[in-house]
Amino acid sequence: MTPVAAAAPLSGQRILVTGPTSQVALPVALGLAAENDVWGVARFTDAAARARLEDRGVTCVTADLATTDFDGLPDDFDYLLNFAVAKGSDADWDRDLAANAESVALLAAHCRSARAFLHCSSTAVYQHRGPEHPLLETDPLGDNHRVMFPTYSLSKISAEAVARGAAREHRLPTTIARLNVPYGDNGGWPAWHVLFMQAGSPIPLHPERPNRFNPIHEDDILASLPALLAAAAVPATVVNWGGEPSSIEEWCATLGELTGLTPAFEETPSTIGSVTIDRTRLLDLAPAPSVPLEEGLWRMVAARYPDLAR
Repeated sequence: MTPVAAAAPLSGQRILVTGPTSQVALPVALGLAAENDVWGVARFTDAAARARLEDRGVTCVTADLATTDFDGLPDDFDYLLNFAVAKGSDADWDRDLAANAESVALLAAHCRSARAFLHCSSTAVYQHRGPEHPLLETDPLGDNHRVMFPTYSLSKISAEAVARGAAREHRLPTTIARLNVPYGDNGGWPAWHVLFMQAGSPIPLHPERPNRFNPIHEDDILASLPALLAAAAVPATVVNWGGEPSSIEEWCATLGELTGLTPAFEETPSTIGSVTIDRTRLLDLAPAPSVPLEEGLWRMVAARYPDLAR
């Protein structure tokens, strides 16, 4: 495959990031703020997280996406990045549909003059197909996260439908990027697995092994944003977003080597089964992720658990 040329880095742009205190969006907002006028909108219940953003030049606006109409927020952004997400574990469907889906309609309408809109979706929208089937963007959708997050998959599917409709309604170029397993210095699923190992608790594994996913480092998420925004279109561009395939078993073995801890596993159907993706469309649009998994995991351990780093 011919390497894809990198899109020009974002510089001198006015960018709105929703959910900027979250695991994924915090490093995105901080990274973009170095060369852009970045605004963040969230509830900001964590004062320290807000202060960290403001110290790096991010303008923070307090709003609850489940209820706000975005009054008081400027509407002249060049780019709109929606990373906000509600993962209600109490099955509050009204709130989670409002926060994940209705907010997309209101946000797109408010910022309809933007050059492009990136809506961060999730591979949780796919029907489970097992570890040996890399999922295409055209594969059937389903409810593969219900066992852990009752409202998550269906509200993310709903949000995609709203983003597609908003793109057509407002002629707003849109990319819907289905993110797989994000991780990095700011955390992620592998970071939780370190905590399991540290506590001596077994890590849940779906019986349909290996438990395969496509982890992607936060640096590669940030690096691919210019290309994904450049690919925005009407109708919306839909693309899988992940790194090289790996499994929970594999990355936990690596984490064990990096920390000296020993991973233990427990098979249970009450956890998420494999969600592995076909990356053909992604690699047609953007340069391949460049942070090798072992390097990314080492950096994560050194940043988050320095006492464990060997």
